[in-house]
Amino acid sequence: MTSLTNTRSAGPIRRAMSRFLNNGAAVAGSVILIPILLLTLTYDLWWPYRPNDIDLLAMNHGPSSTHWLGSDGVGRDIMARLLQGGQTSLLVATTSMAISTFIGFFVGAVAGFAGRVVDGVTMRLVDLAMTLPPVIFLLVLASIVGSGIMPTILVISLLSWPVLSRMIRARLLELRERDFVVASRGMGAGLWHLLVRHGLPNTIDILVVYATLQVASGILLEAGLSFLGLGVTPPEASWGNMLNAARATNVLENYPWQWMFPGAALVVTVLAINFVGDGLRDAFDPRSELN
Repeated sequence: MTSLTNTRSAGPIRRAMSRFLNNGAAVAGSVILIPILLLTLTYDLWWPYRPNDIDLLAMNHGPSSTHWLGSDGVGRDIMARLLQGGQTSLLVATTSMAISTFIGFFVGAVAGFAGRVVDGVTMRLVDLAMTLPPVIFLLVLASIVGSGIMPTILVISLLSWPVLSRMIRARLLELRERDFVVASRGMGAGLWHLLVRHGLPNTIDILVVYATLQVASGILLEAGLSFLGLGVTPPEASWGNMLNAARATNVLENYPWQWMFPGAALVVTVLAINFVGDGLRDAFDPRSELN
């Protein structure tokens, strides 16, 4: 009883953190994700090979004491490319997440606070964006803007923001009728003040959960685009274009390490991020205190 009272008397951030740490799947996801991040971000400090170093004597060699995860068809070290691919995939995912989060919050907050006319026009545009078939829209955008890291970030960002904008709008439609927001309007507060002072603090739970899950979605979208040759282009490594390079029947049958390790890294990383995202969603849900 005392423990429950102490938990409820703590601040909202501490209560959310306590609920997160009590979620076994979320903690397991964090335990998996943190080493992956450390390895991908620091590999050039401790791994002797670079992603595009070619060893003609080690073409298509399997895992060994020299090349721990083997080498590809031109003698490049799979582990170096795997870790560099992790950097690239995470860079694309996190940057596109930041852009789509900003766009989604701004559009949803303006729709929620700016009035009925602006709300109606904005939401019709959001509805239009959401009715476009996502796969076709993704491929058309990718074919227009081209391939590479920056175009891939742009394509994923433009595809991902509408859902967030609707969630933010729904929260702020209820918030704008609260006394403190009405009082701010009565004292002459402008739209920007309302967004920063009231909108952002009261939607931070939505933004944190969305951002976490959007990173996982961004990794998958980048991998899909790169696998189709419309994302990150060689010689830059990403998990998607590593899978694309290994899709030949000869490679699939005779050199499985060339697709098995990037495929496993992709699956494990996305699952870990989803576990963390689910844990954050439950942690920021005040109804979980009742359980």
